Amino acid sequence: MEDDLAIIERVIDEHKTIRQRFHNLEQVANDAEAMVGFEEAKEAFMPGRLDQKQGLRELDDTLKAIEDGLQRHFHFEETSLPTVVDRYSDEELKSSLRSIFLEHIDLRSRLAHSKKHVSELVSGGMARHRWEASAHDMRAYISHTRKLLEAHAEIEQELLHELHSRLKK
Repeated sequence: MEDDLAIIERVIDEHKTIRQRFHNLEQVANDAEAMVGFEEAKEAFMPGRLDQKQGLRELDDTLKAIEDGLQRHFHFEETSLPTVVDRYSDEELKSSLRSIFLEHIDLRSRLAHSKKHVSELVSGGMARHRWEASAHDMRAYISHTRKLLEAHAEIEQELLHELHSRLKK
């Protein structure tokens, strides 16, 4: 039972770290767009400029770090939680866990899409108006992904706290 409790507590702690990384990702995305705005004030927009690419590379690095962390976290949840849930929960919690795992698929897909989007922006092959629209869309997409992840984590937290309570009894 102590091992099961440790699993639940680890997942709860990891959720805090993941939320912070997503907030950092949004900040980097905002900085990348702001960089374009400052550059436009100085001179005409030039796709592929080094400083714009640097902001996007930073965004790409952050996305990769988040993706790596989420992959490890999701893998841990997907391999550790089913046994604990099977032991200590009812059908409703088991069903909730299956739904959570389906959301993992969606979140992985959203991260892959974001990474592809950043690669397209880094390539610099778009017209100015298309690049700006695409950068804005990417920011909105990342922001929405963060909101989905937070909602996902809150649902997981409820499930984990319920399991935690059952294990403590």
